[in-house]
Amino acid sequence: QVHLVESGGGLVQAGGSLRLSCRVSGLIFRLSAMHWFRQAPGKQRELVASISSDGITDYKDSVEGRFTISRDNVRTTLFLQMSTLNPDDTGIYYCNYLRNPTRWGRGTQVTVSS
Repeated sequence: QVHLVESGGGLVQAGGSLRLSCRVSGLIFRLSAMHWFRQAPGKQRELVASISSDGITDYKDSVEGRFTISRDNVRTTLFLQMSTLNPDDTGIYYCNYLRNPTRWGRGTQVTVSS
């Protein structure tokens, strides 16, 4: 069974930075693409960033240039470095190995104050 444990969220002022982590177990991590999603209050969950097994990255337009997704295959951990945060980035952030998951971890709350 795959376990996904997100951490690193918090309250930050607009313009600030946060680094999210996702510890993964139960999966051949180095062979898996990985994704970060977020769900803002009252909105549907959306894909924010993806990284392939060989390190190719892709981002939602609104976070391009501000967020960086990366991975550590030795520690089976996924990261999301977020900079120049704004209130629209507020939400619960989740990681997953599927682009259309049916099961989720608990996520980590990110709140950006104006």
